[in-house]
Amino acid sequence: MAFHVNDFETVHAADAATAKPIWNAQLDGVFKDSQSVAGPRSTPMVDGDYVYVQSCQGEFQCLQANSGKLIWRINFVKDFDAVFQGERGSASGASRHGYTGSPIIDGNRIFVGVGGTNGASVVCFDKRTGQMIWKSQNDIPGHSGPVIVQIGGEKQVMCFTAEGVVGMAALDGRLLWRVPIQTRLGWHAVTPVVFEDMVVAASYQAGLIGIRVTHEGNQWKAERAWLQKSLGINFSSPVAVGPYLYGLAPGRKLICVDMRTGEPMWTKTDVFSGSIEKDYAAFVVMKDRILILAYNGQLLLIAADPKEFRLIGCVNICGDTWCNPAYSDGRLFLRDEKELKCLSLLP
Repeated sequence: MAFHVNDFETVHAADAATAKPIWNAQLDGVFKDSQSVAGPRSTPMVDGDYVYVQSCQGEFQCLQANSGKLIWRINFVKDFDAVFQGERGSASGASRHGYTGSPIIDGNRIFVGVGGTNGASVVCFDKRTGQMIWKSQNDIPGHSGPVIVQIGGEKQVMCFTAEGVVGMAALDGRLLWRVPIQTRLGWHAVTPVVFEDMVVAASYQAGLIGIRVTHEGNQWKAERAWLQKSLGINFSSPVAVGPYLYGLAPGRKLICVDMRTGEPMWTKTDVFSGSIEKDYAAFVVMKDRILILAYNGQLLLIAADPKEFRLIGCVNICGDTWCNPAYSDGRLFLRDEKELKCLSLLP
């Protein structure tokens, strides 16, 4: 976990069964802007005996999970010439509101949205040593992290940067395809989802966008296949179950969309009680069901059913939260502005 403590972004480890503190480590000075209270905005990535943490201002560290001991570190600004300005002028994406997108691990590699201006927008490191394997592009990162996808038989690193959606070869970082998406201040906070050759990205300004990615030999092509302007998700990342996307559209509207065509299968507008600030909710796929934690602390379980909306259960579980919950071994871990909670989910 990462918290704001005494003007520092601080990493905390606690016993999952008892919540007993194990260790804590200062990561970076705290960052504050108009978007939320001061504190980190990136979810730590745990991989076996190691945990990877990232500050709003670009400090990235690999720590031992059992002790918090520093294994290796880099700084996006000092080591890769990334530009971090905060809320000044026309600064966009991560350079404006901080590094919020978590890294992704695949095998012995970790892929990080660094935002370097010298061809290091995305950097692939050896996850154990921190040695750089490759770097690619010059984009300013958006507010979602990279994802690993398989399209057309090629393993790819896909990023929704402040300038658009980009696909790079996971092996060596070479650019495969790019679709520009221009919005004010590069407010791209939604993690894209994929079904077969269809990539779906979203922005509250640009709408919900279907991008078809194809290739002939070594030549890749990506082009917009469909657009649902009214379903422009703000910063609540949707999930995919088969070819169907489930998410939260403007107006507190739960949606199910066929990713192949962009056709809405159903919408539901009267599910949440109270305020859902900036239309935020976190989605977790659980086989044929989806768990939804809304901003106001309302926890829903719905069926992943494209035919109709089916609510299975609903409970008010915590205070206001913009933090994604974590699920492990039948337990759901979540936090609001005041406390950390562990819930047992019955089968």
